[in-house]
Amino acid sequence: MADVWAWLLFFFILIALLVMVVFQLMCLSDLEFDYINPYDSASRINGVVLPEFITQGVLCLLYLITGHWVMALLCVPYMYYNYRLYTRRQHLVDVTEIFNLLNWEKKQRLFKLGYIILLLFISLFWLIYSALEDDEESL
Repeated sequence: MADVWAWLLFFFILIALLVMVVFQLMCLSDLEFDYINPYDSASRINGVVLPEFITQGVLCLLYLITGHWVMALLCVPYMYYNYRLYTRRQHLVDVTEIFNLLNWEKKQRLFKLGYIILLLFISLFWLIYSALEDDEESL
């Protein structure tokens, strides 16, 4: 039963990551269509970037603690990319350059979105598999 609860926790953490990335994409789309100004868009995105990085690190750490090695290995490239962005000081959106880098920022977050959706489907599969396996053992 503990495995089901662990997969449920992973699922909700991935949903939180998904919400953060979609929020950043919405801010970039609003900026592209001129609904908000660059300063508001950059401050909203920058306020979510570090929590996204921390949540991803916690997720990878939880995979390691619970012994789900394959999922931890699947999280490593995304975590390394975030680490590389942070060490190069490219993780925050610059207000003065946001229009020049708008397409790059959107593509970057779309790739993150696709990666998180892949992890979400794998996690959902293992959640259902663990629940069914637990149900068979109780019979």
